Amino acid sequence: MANSNSFQIIGGEYRGRKFSFPNAKGLRPTPSKVRETLFNWIQFESFNKTYLDLFAGSGALSFEALSRGAKQVTSIEKNPNTYQSLEKNRKLLKSDKIRLFNQDALVFLKQKSTKTFDFVLLDPPFNKNLISKTLKSLKNSDFVTSKSKIYIESEFEITQDFLKEEISEKIEIIKQKQSGAVNYCLLKIL
Repeated sequence: MANSNSFQIIGGEYRGRKFSFPNAKGLRPTPSKVRETLFNWIQFESFNKTYLDLFAGSGALSFEALSRGAKQVTSIEKNPNTYQSLEKNRKLLKSDKIRLFNQDALVFLKQKSTKTFDFVLLDPPFNKNLISKTLKSLKNSDFVTSKSKIYIESEFEITQDFLKEEISEKIEIIKQKQSGAVNYCLLKIL
């Protein structure tokens, strides 16, 4: 029986590689069209950069970043079955440039960071108020600097007012689109 839970890398070193993932409540892999748009937005600044994927899920964003020349990808996934699938897919690639943690993203952000990330990928389960909580945790952490960019997928449109109200005036939307029920945007920390 074929697994319909799969995604394909659309660009870079692993282009065309297919990865499978288990069924999990709230798991929605980033569609290839959306991934392509994101990596078009950051294509001239993404190579040899560090990525933090806080709700890794299927791994679509993490593996796409890896395929496109990431220096290091750190992927956080709370669900044990989904984490095991990520680990299996990481082993298929035989890459030491991806680190996986079976942990809650908000717990991970509470620890003291020894390094900052160039890009933070934020695609949490919808309708759980995780974007606000995660952005606040990021703001209060050492994981990002004024050079970091944050990518968000959400069930609602992220507005400058939302960012100002929830987090700070020091975050600005630089790109934004919608695809079906998914809103996605790229933010810059000022």
